[in-house]
Amino acid sequence: MSEKQTNIQFNVALDENQIPSTITWKASDNDETGACDAAFLTIWDSNEKNTLRIDLWTKDMTIDDMKIFFHQMMLSMSDTYKRATGDEAVSKDMKEFAFAMGEKMEILKKGED
Repeated sequence: MSEKQTNIQFNVALDENQIPSTITWKASDNDETGACDAAFLTIWDSNEKNTLRIDLWTKDMTIDDMKIFFHQMMLSMSDTYKRATGDEAVSKDMKEFAFAMGEKMEILKKGED
């Protein structure tokens, strides 16, 4: 039996200063195209033991939205880390850091989840 394959495509329109003005994405197993203001893609190179990144955001992305985006990414990374490693203690530490970061960025009130 052959493996199912899917493609995810990002299209980035650049303004005259080479700054992203729009970002859209499409998955081959879904007919819809999505628009977004930011996309951070991280790739692990196991041969080099190195992380490669593509960090994109549009010129219309607000600082407040970027703060929320980072907070939510930290929470997602905590969940992913727990699923990938089974390490609940470190996952909990990551989550606590994400909430402290949210308070410091003033997107969460103290003690708010």
